[in-house]
Amino acid sequence: MKTTQPSRNRHQRLQAGYLRQIAQIGPFVEGSLCEFQRAGRKSSSWHLTFKVKNKTRTVYVPVNMLEEVRQWTQQYRQLKQLIRKETQQSLALIHRYAASLRVAGRTRASTSR
Repeated sequence: MKTTQPSRNRHQRLQAGYLRQIAQIGPFVEGSLCEFQRAGRKSSSWHLTFKVKNKTRTVYVPVNMLEEVRQWTQQYRQLKQLIRKETQQSLALIHRYAASLRVAGRTRASTSR
């Protein structure tokens, strides 16, 4: 006997795809890398800037960790984008479900007359 999975609509397929992509994201850190120059110094330094309880905080980033931290910030931006896309699909599923309830209610009301 053949068992079939219930058919999934496009929102469910997209949602599952975004969740798979989110699961593959590696280490990340929220914040922005900012270059700064100290007076009297030739080389520049880097800080990671982020918010904690609506206050801006900074952390010094050693030069030998710069590329790694840069990759972490890029991963965070990618994660945020995927979360937004997944949220859109979840909202679409909610809207679709609510619309089907309205249609079902109208159908019941018209057949009971």
